[in-house]
Amino acid sequence: MHASPFRRVAIGAVASLSLVLTACSGSGTDSPAELSDKPVTLRLTYWGADARAKLTDAAIAAFEKKYPNIKIKGQYKDWNGYWDALATTTAAKDSPDVVQMDELYLASYADRGALYDLGKAKKFLDTSQFDAKALATGQVDGTQYALPVGIGVMSVVVNTDLFKKYGVALPDDKTWTWDDYTKVAKELTDKSGGKIHGTSSAPGFDAGSLKYWARQQGGNLFGKDGNVSLKPAALAGMWKYGQKLISSGAAVKASTMVEDLTAGITAGSFATGKTAMIGAYNTQVTALQQATGAHLKLLQMPHVGTTKANFFKPSMYWAVSSQSKHPAEAAQFVNFLLNDPTAADILKTERGIPANKKMLQHLESGLAGTDKAAVDYMNAVKPGESPIVTPNGGSGIEPELQRYSQDVYFKKSSPEAAAQAFIKELQGEIDAAK
Repeated sequence: MHASPFRRVAIGAVASLSLVLTACSGSGTDSPAELSDKPVTLRLTYWGADARAKLTDAAIAAFEKKYPNIKIKGQYKDWNGYWDALATTTAAKDSPDVVQMDELYLASYADRGALYDLGKAKKFLDTSQFDAKALATGQVDGTQYALPVGIGVMSVVVNTDLFKKYGVALPDDKTWTWDDYTKVAKELTDKSGGKIHGTSSAPGFDAGSLKYWARQQGGNLFGKDGNVSLKPAALAGMWKYGQKLISSGAAVKASTMVEDLTAGITAGSFATGKTAMIGAYNTQVTALQQATGAHLKLLQMPHVGTTKANFFKPSMYWAVSSQSKHPAEAAQFVNFLLNDPTAADILKTERGIPANKKMLQHLESGLAGTDKAAVDYMNAVKPGESPIVTPNGGSGIEPELQRYSQDVYFKKSSPEAAAQAFIKELQGEIDAAK
């Protein structure tokens, strides 16, 4: 669907990563991590803004109180500047010890030996409270290079006030198909006399919608060999469905979708009450509720076939640099952030609904409103196997996908031709990185 999951990939960051990291390799050894008997200072880096920084600083202070032998120097940047800086410091063999990592870049750093194998730090890092499917999101070729901080699943967010206003019944989300989705959306547009559109979403503006579409038909975007396994027919079918949504008036025009992409999820047509449905991750419901001021409800994704197409999407990970001289202490810090109730009480859901089941239970009683709705929804969804992590070279998938989706929806290209060209371009990027 059309909402970007957590952050949009920066094209500049992709370029800098491929240029700067080509010769990068880690300095990790095969021996298990051991704690130092001397005072240790670690560097932590993450993307975010002031609100995240305040909470992170509070968590650091709590950690230093518990482990007075270890000092943490935290540093944050905005999304674009973050990846440029991380690529540069890693290439210069001066990477921070603990890094916030994103799914789009995980394999790029892991394949170049820039991340520490967390299996070597089992003594200091407890992973027992993570669902196996959630853990798999941080693995590359079976090695655990990162641990998910928060997780989300795909959903349809509906503005129930608009459904009520225009006398449209909420669908049965346990059974609805994509045809049902179109019918409901068109009914909303028609009964409003065109004052609103049923949906602001057509698939193809983010990698999540593409993965979901492929998985419904028993396929996947990437195969275990790290190559594109997406079938051109599945991609063309997804775009044909989107074309029907737009041409029928069920969805907003393609030009509005592009404007929404620029505006962001909290300022687009759904947020401003011009549409009644949007595809989004369940964790985005709080931001959407604040933007709309309306009553919102999370519905299960429409579905074709019987495959479990939904999946855990990590909001972000914690990883340890292979260049760290203190991997044991770095692992101990990650363990505190993910497993300690003190840290959970400070950080709450700011980086997403905790992937750690015990920490989620710890926080659950204190959650209310949309935060609770997001957790309840995730507990009701039964995701399938985790998708293969975006391979090295594939980090630019979202800008590429958006470009081809716009070509199709603006009728500059046929779905079939665009599908062949997109798959060829994405595979070419992956091949070039090998």
